[in-house]
Amino acid sequence: MSVIDDRLLEILACPEDRGPLLLVGDDTLYNPRLRRAYRIDGGIPVLLVDEAREVDDDEHAELIERSGDASAE
Repeated sequence: MSVIDDRLLEILACPEDRGPLLLVGDDTLYNPRLRRAYRIDGGIPVLLVDEAREVDDDEHAELIERSGDASAE
């Protein structure tokens, strides 16, 4: 079972562009449009722009693959 359930994932949005996020494993929410990753700390999403990390091309491909969402490429 995932740390974040499907219903909560539907509600969560990137604080910068207000778009949907991809759940990657149990520790990351990812915005493929802006290539920003947000951590999940103790089951709580840390959705602060200042806390996000930028993702390079290689990590972007890895996160998309791990999320299982091929449409996000």
